[in-house]
Amino acid sequence: MSLSSARQRRATAASPLTDDGYAKDAKDRRRRPGGGDGDGEDGGIKWFLPFVALGLLRHMSASSNLIHDCDEVFNYWEPLHFLLYRSGFQTWEYSSDFALRSYLYLIIHALVAGPASLIFGEHKVRVFYSVRIFLGLISIITETVLVVALSRRYGKRLACYVLAMLCLSSGCFFASTSFLPSSFSMYAVTLSSALFLLEKYAAAVAAAAAGVILGWPFSILVFLPVTVYSLIRGPFGRVFLSGFLTSLSVLALSFIADYHYYGRLTFSVFNLLKYNVLGGGESHLYGTEGPSFYFRNGFNNFNFAFILALLFLGVVPFARKKYAPDLLIVVSPVYIWLAFMSLQAHKEERFLYPIYTLICVAAAAVIDSFPDFFHDKYSSDQSIFEKIAKGLRPLILGCILCASHSRTFSMLNGYGAPLQIYHHLEYHEDSGPGSVLCVGSEWHRYPSSFFIPSYISEVRWIDDGFRGLLPFPFNETLGGTTAAPSYFNNKNKASEEQYLKDIGACTLLVELDLRRPYPSRGNDLKTWEALAALPFLDRELSPALHRSFFVPYKWQQNNVFGLYKLLRRLPTDKPQSRDA
Repeated sequence: MSLSSARQRRATAASPLTDDGYAKDAKDRRRRPGGGDGDGEDGGIKWFLPFVALGLLRHMSASSNLIHDCDEVFNYWEPLHFLLYRSGFQTWEYSSDFALRSYLYLIIHALVAGPASLIFGEHKVRVFYSVRIFLGLISIITETVLVVALSRRYGKRLACYVLAMLCLSSGCFFASTSFLPSSFSMYAVTLSSALFLLEKYAAAVAAAAAGVILGWPFSILVFLPVTVYSLIRGPFGRVFLSGFLTSLSVLALSFIADYHYYGRLTFSVFNLLKYNVLGGGESHLYGTEGPSFYFRNGFNNFNFAFILALLFLGVVPFARKKYAPDLLIVVSPVYIWLAFMSLQAHKEERFLYPIYTLICVAAAAVIDSFPDFFHDKYSSDQSIFEKIAKGLRPLILGCILCASHSRTFSMLNGYGAPLQIYHHLEYHEDSGPGSVLCVGSEWHRYPSSFFIPSYISEVRWIDDGFRGLLPFPFNETLGGTTAAPSYFNNKNKASEEQYLKDIGACTLLVELDLRRPYPSRGNDLKTWEALAALPFLDRELSPALHRSFFVPYKWQQNNVFGLYKLLRRLPTDKPQSRDA
């Protein structure tokens, strides 16, 4: 009996040393909700902390985020503006002939924008930011569920690392409040992964189905690993039925919405897939990039965290499989999606949004696993290298977060002028009702009609050399959303009608003066007066490192800036009549 007691005492004394992710009882605790490394009986991180932390950062994103892609404006903000105010720009994708875009996605946002437009009246900019806050709220909820799920499954430390990256990484800061289907897919991927870790397999598949159909159909590859393993692990019939009924319901709603707005029997989800996958589409017309494009953008938006995320597969064997298979299943879409998208000729930064939160999870798991490289399972003592590795974890995380803040600061301060310039329009009603706002080469930075006050009767494009097809105003005479105007085509060929021929009709003008040798309209002081001018980072003449990341005392000195201008035409002196 004394021998048995001695063995029991030795086992008890050794347990704190072996409970670092390797002991069987520690693994069992991690598999149970509420278990985890160092969590004890408190169930890990509670809901309040991540909700508040993410809430503060997502509110900052909603109020200060840039518009990173003109597709966000012309394919989503402008049609939403038309649904609310019966005015706005239409792209060829919304022509009834092509019907590539789903009105159901817009309707979801109109549920917030509609009441906001009634509350704020003519202050349309407030409606714009109300929708952004709504997008931020969805991001907060889904990411909070993910952090709590990771905490319950793998412990507070990993969850805190992920929370810090979600809050401060530039990629998540910018994607979280972007009005884009790829951002919606990111919300769905985050929620589906969290529900999978919480062993809510039916709900995980339902979230995946909604993300694919409501968000971005091509993101099905991102949802595939979690969906397949959920079907294997959960009650197959229940999980399958959950995904099937969700898909059927959303498809039916999408079909009804498309029929109502396009005025004919059509299916935008199928039309989009047909254009891009089944032939007939030529997405390369809108720009192509090399195979390194996504890796460069991934580093810009996540810096060293992106590199660590790519190393996750190499870390799993050293971590004694404490993250396999579940976390490996959750993180695997990072590799699948990067490989698939890199093979496509047409590349855009927003195409990576669906995997942004997973990059944070993978990078945090690698940082958390640093000591596992030096852990000796046959020894109860920690080596000096294992202790150093533990100390390095917060230092490396801190460096990543500092670099992320540097990137966010550089982007907001370097490229924030367009939104601020359009804000100035509301202070110049003295330009008179019926004013015409003209935009030339800066059409792709137009922030949407939500920024256009009522005294401006129309916004017109002027020819600055662009030879692609530009958006046209929705034409109520031809039927509004049901119209199929002849000036639209799916070959990106410019229409003769897209430009204002008489520049003399412009009352106001927005232009970017990069101080190149060629003349700028704003330099003609006899014709134009500057109402506002703000610095704008000149990407071509600024060094890559300094324009991408803010370096104190160097960012302002080493970068080159142009001026983003709001101009007003000077009144011409009319000769007085003899009768005066």
